[in-house]
Amino acid sequence: MSLGEVLSKSQHNPRSSSAYSSELVSLTLLKLGGSLITDKTLERTPRPDVIQRLAAEVKAALDQSPLPLVLGHGSGSFGHAPAKRYGTRDGVRSLEQWRGFAEVSVVAAQLNRIVADALCQAGVPVVSFPPSASARCVDGQIVSLAVEPIARALEHGLVPLVMGDVAFDDVRGGTIISTEEVFAYLARCFPVQRVLLAGETNGVYRSLESREVIAQITPSRWVEVRDGVGGSRGADVTGGMLSKVQEMLRLVQAHPTLTVRIFSGLKPGEVAQALLGAPVGTLIASNEA
Repeated sequence: MSLGEVLSKSQHNPRSSSAYSSELVSLTLLKLGGSLITDKTLERTPRPDVIQRLAAEVKAALDQSPLPLVLGHGSGSFGHAPAKRYGTRDGVRSLEQWRGFAEVSVVAAQLNRIVADALCQAGVPVVSFPPSASARCVDGQIVSLAVEPIARALEHGLVPLVMGDVAFDDVRGGTIISTEEVFAYLARCFPVQRVLLAGETNGVYRSLESREVIAQITPSRWVEVRDGVGGSRGADVTGGMLSKVQEMLRLVQAHPTLTVRIFSGLKPGEVAQALLGAPVGTLIASNEA
C-alpha cells in the first residue's frame, strides 16, 4: 500500500494512526536546529560550513541505510529576531505587525534556500514544503496542513524539507509555528517512529552549570529534572529547551511507540550516527527503556 493510498483512507480522521498499514516503513523526522545552523546572537548569520557538513552526513547515512526521511530546520537568527521585534508569535493585527509577518516569512525562506541548496549539492534529493503555504492555526495550534504533497514526495524516494515558519491563525490573525509543532502534526498523519533533534548541546542538561546530559526523560521522571532545564542562547520566540522537552513529552504520550532524541549536531558524524540508530544525546520516551 502506498503512502498516498493510506492518506486517502485517513482523510476524515488525520489524528488517528489506525488507518496505516503495517506494510508501511516508519518515518524518521530530523530537525537541524536554528542554533546549530545559524549564529543566533547575530541576525541573519548562517553557519555555511556546519550546514554543508550536516548535508554531507545526511547523504552518507542515506547511502548506508536508505530510510523514509523528512527533514526540518529551525529559523535561528533569520526568523526569530524579526519575530521577536514584532511579537509575531502572540498575534498579528496592526499594519506594522503584518509587515513584520511578511518579513519573517521572507527571511525564513532565505534560510530554507541555503539549507536546501546545501542538501542538493550533497546529493540529497530534497524538496521544500514551507508550512506557511498551507498551514491553518487556531490560537497557536496547527489544525490543518497539506500533507498529501509530502506523501507523494516520499513515495518517489524524495526527502521533504519543512521549517519553522509563519502561519495564518483564526484567532491571532497570524502566528509562528516551530519545526517541532510541524513534526507533531506530521506524526498525526504519518507512521513516525523517530524524531531526531540536532542542536548545539550534547543533549538535555541536568543543569546549565554541570552540563551533565540526562540519559533519558519520561513523563514520570520529568518532575525530577525539570527545574534544571534552561532556555536558549539568543532570540527564540518558541521557548528554548524547556519548551522543546515539554512538547516532545506530549508527543511521546500521544504516540507511545515514537521516541525522540535530542543531541549535538556540532560533533562531526553525530547526525549520521543518529540517523543510523546510535544512542546519542538524551532519549525522550513514553516509558523507561
